[in-house]
Amino acid sequence: MKILVAPDKFKGSLTALEVAKSVCRGMLSAEPSVDCVLLPLADGGDGSVDAAITAGFRSVEVTVDGPTGVPHTTTFAFDGETAVVEVASTCGLAALPDGRLEPLRSSSYGVGQAIRAALELHPDRIVVALGGSASTDGGIGMLAALGALFTGRDGTTLRADGSALGSIEGIDTSAMVDLRGATILAVSDVTNPLTGSAGAAAVFGPQKGATSVEVTRLDEGLLALVDRAGRSGFPDASALATTPGAGSAGGVGFGCLLLGGTIVSGADFFLDLLGFDEHLIGCDLVVTGEGSLDDQTASGKLVARVAERAAPTAVIAVAGRVSIDASGLEALGISRAIGLSQLTAEPTASDPALTGRLLEEIGRMIVLEQGVKLR
Repeated sequence: MKILVAPDKFKGSLTALEVAKSVCRGMLSAEPSVDCVLLPLADGGDGSVDAAITAGFRSVEVTVDGPTGVPHTTTFAFDGETAVVEVASTCGLAALPDGRLEPLRSSSYGVGQAIRAALELHPDRIVVALGGSASTDGGIGMLAALGALFTGRDGTTLRADGSALGSIEGIDTSAMVDLRGATILAVSDVTNPLTGSAGAAAVFGPQKGATSVEVTRLDEGLLALVDRAGRSGFPDASALATTPGAGSAGGVGFGCLLLGGTIVSGADFFLDLLGFDEHLIGCDLVVTGEGSLDDQTASGKLVARVAERAAPTAVIAVAGRVSIDASGLEALGISRAIGLSQLTAEPTASDPALTGRLLEEIGRMIVLEQGVKLR
């Protein structure tokens, strides 16, 4: 019996690797002869670097500024050709001191620092995983770390964060690092434009602590940034701002587009990068999962793409909670979904130990229930 265990993280509780190991432990406790193939996945959010490292990339340490400027050590992944840099672990919500939200002061500067460090290894491709950002700065922090200069009305250099967007009068790119040797791919699971009612500030600003007044200020600042960029060497800035995904990571997606990069779907990109199709060969069953299976799952989320690409191999999904009915699961190509909430009334999202124990029990259940039909 060969089973591919390929989950995403359970956000706030366990990493994708921890989820996969827990499920596998349960499977082996039920039947030691089971061949568990572990493939922790990611979709462009936090955990993307870890997934790449687990798949064989090497970890490279780098010191970067967190969202509010406090230096910290993080990692990016590199395999000799592709570098994977993550917004979440460089200057994302998880990197905020004491978890205190700073919607105006937060900057994407650390992403640019990580990209500069990756460039020293001469990669052919730099992948920027856009999920989990703390900032809404239109990517100007990242651009500043790469050498762009943002100046105000009196010619002084501005700190490149969300609060500065409306004050930008000049953008000088003459000292930008040379990116011509590397392709930039921004990986995202959202398709929001940069500005407007569906834009970075309106949709994601409140999650980062922005009040309604601050959301308006940030959105107006992003509009001003597009105008300044259009007059400062980026004539297609207005068109780029409407590109699906430009609003990802508080506008870091837009910044990547200004660099000549491309925005791609996170789920499919990482399934390809991590070799999902190759790992699937010879497997009798796929077990995937994420923190929640809900209405958003069908909108190109990782679990849905796993099920589609695994067909006709049977797919079982595990999750913290499941709010999709049987017909919805069938439409996704998932034969069964098991939620932790079906096994306990205790909250699991903030209890890694309990989550791990329940995933082991689910792994055991799966093998015992599926064993006969898979032999």
